[in-house]
Amino acid sequence: MALILSIETSTAVCSVALHDSGKLMVLNEIHIEQAHATKLGLLIDQIRSSFGKDFVNLKAVAVSSGPGSYTGLRIGTSVAKGLCMALDIPLISVETLDVLAYQVNELSVFQAAKCPMIDARRMEVYCKVFSPANEVVLPVEAKVIDENSFNDLLINSKVIFFGNGASKCKTVLKNSNAIFLDGLYPSAREVGVLAFEKFRLNRWEDLVHFEPFYLKEFMIKASAQHT
Repeated sequence: MALILSIETSTAVCSVALHDSGKLMVLNEIHIEQAHATKLGLLIDQIRSSFGKDFVNLKAVAVSSGPGSYTGLRIGTSVAKGLCMALDIPLISVETLDVLAYQVNELSVFQAAKCPMIDARRMEVYCKVFSPANEVVLPVEAKVIDENSFNDLLINSKVIFFGNGASKCKTVLKNSNAIFLDGLYPSAREVGVLAFEKFRLNRWEDLVHFEPFYLKEFMIKASAQHT
């Protein structure tokens, strides 16, 4: 038995899951903007209650490492680290865009390249491109989308775009080879599956020094000065 508690807070959705050797046992999530700070602990307590006992048998805690919401990632990582320290168990991280890509792999519908996208405000997204064989074609980047984006890929093959950053690209990427899937978001459900593969290989993080993968520095706007 390898019980892993997974946390996903990279977008507006806050989710927690418990897996046993990669098999989902319990999933708890909430779709409320900016609720991570107040709801994450509650979701974890509900998972613990539904499981029927304390987390003494947990083997690891997994967290979505980003990119994504700066605040959400900070909260998720802080809680995950706290649990690992309290229980003296390892921390596992899973890249957010890999979590999204895994969902499309599970659909097994398209033989096409895959481009998960996380909203990064305005017309910018965090994205990554995988081949139909799940090899990385383009590594993670913060990309401003315009009508010429991904032309080198779309000219020869179909590309599936999905995630909360993809919907705003529909009106810009007007190419018959561009396929858009709606309703997909990062979830602890898939974090736990991918985390188990890392657990089997003892691929866990340095608990003290681990930080989320922000990709961009957090920008704080100065408030307007009134004279």
